[in-house]
Amino acid sequence: MGAQNGAIYHSMTSLTGISPDGRQLVADTAQQFDRVRSLADGETEYLHGVIEFYQTVLSVKSTLLGQAQNEEIKKISAWAAIFFAPTLIGTVYGMNFDHMPELHWVIGYPFALLAMVLLSVGLYLLFKRRKWL
Repeated sequence: MGAQNGAIYHSMTSLTGISPDGRQLVADTAQQFDRVRSLADGETEYLHGVIEFYQTVLSVKSTLLGQAQNEEIKKISAWAAIFFAPTLIGTVYGMNFDHMPELHWVIGYPFALLAMVLLSVGLYLLFKRRKWL
């Protein structure tokens, strides 16, 4: 509005039907509108800087949040894999098929427990080394 009104008042200063005192008043008014436009332009630049700053802050926060969520997903996945190994072995042996020779072994039960523990510990150490846990 300051720019538009300033342009209108600047064009009015060249009109011949205005008295010299009126022309001076119109020129002063045009100058005031120029100041308003200049202030508004400065405020606009300032606000663009503020908006850009906050967009940068939001972008950084979003990136950090995504990384934190990624780390949490790694931990959850690692623990799921660790608990999956004994669950799988227990599920297979819980079927009680007659054609499983391990069911009739004297060391079948301790061997299954040992396999569950070793797989779980092995997976735990693997994920710990990769810094997932």
